Amino acid sequence: MSQDDSETPSLPVVARMDAAASSAIVYRGLDTQGWRDTYHALLTMPVAAFIGVMGGAFLAVNLLFASLYHLDPGGLQGARPGSFADDFFFSVQTLGTLGYGAIAPRSLYCNLLVTVEIFVGLFQLAIATGLMFARVSRPTARIMFSDVAVVTELDGIPTLMFRAANRRRNRILEAEVTVSVVMDRITAEGHRLRSFQDLKTIRARTPLFILSWQVMHRIDEDSPLYGETAESLAAKAAEIVVIMRGLDETFASTIHARASYVPHEIVWGRRLVDIFGRDASGRRIIDFTHFHAVE
Repeated sequence: MSQDDSETPSLPVVARMDAAASSAIVYRGLDTQGWRDTYHALLTMPVAAFIGVMGGAFLAVNLLFASLYHLDPGGLQGARPGSFADDFFFSVQTLGTLGYGAIAPRSLYCNLLVTVEIFVGLFQLAIATGLMFARVSRPTARIMFSDVAVVTELDGIPTLMFRAANRRRNRILEAEVTVSVVMDRITAEGHRLRSFQDLKTIRARTPLFILSWQVMHRIDEDSPLYGETAESLAAKAAEIVVIMRGLDETFASTIHARASYVPHEIVWGRRLVDIFGRDASGRRIIDFTHFHAVE
């Protein structure tokens, strides 16, 4: 972004309200549902954490059954007497239905444990497979938004602009965008409210989204942003919230993407750099190296 710091007022940083900034919000008295919301947590946690949880569960189950096998010395044929390692690795082989044959259950107690462990292993494999499939099969959007929004003149009217691009270079059908502003306001009774107001865009729908889409909102007398400045938006802790959705032609599923702009990410009096052009042969060029730049 080619903007001089001297031309930008120093604005307080407004915390976003989306999930990515949830650490900036303190929740009190909220029931987190505990273990009852485990499925959602397993679907949304990072991949490394998910693998760690699955690995930890696998080790915990094997340690539990190894401890139970250890209660019956001599119950496993071929195991060294009192060897917890042999009990543990026998449990691993049983849970994975490997059956190398070096160690086998001898007593009725160990045979019953093997029966229970195989039953538990079937459920564990089904749960892990289902969770992994649910994670990798979810259709996701690869839509990027410009780092900043701008407010500039368009046909003599101040206009809020930002742009989006489909990074997969496939087709998104019947794409729609909704833009809202959320900010504090004081009611006639003197109460502070956090309110959403829609920002009408010049074009809210496109039948085919392949390249780039510049979203624009005219700040006229009917706009909730009419008369606002960078300072007034910062004082009201304003945030421009963008939701884009459409039908991904590859997945044949609805996808969505979201972005938001807080006051210090809105550049006044500048415009987005043009990223379209043509080469010597007449082919269209899209220069994404300037996708986030303003001038």
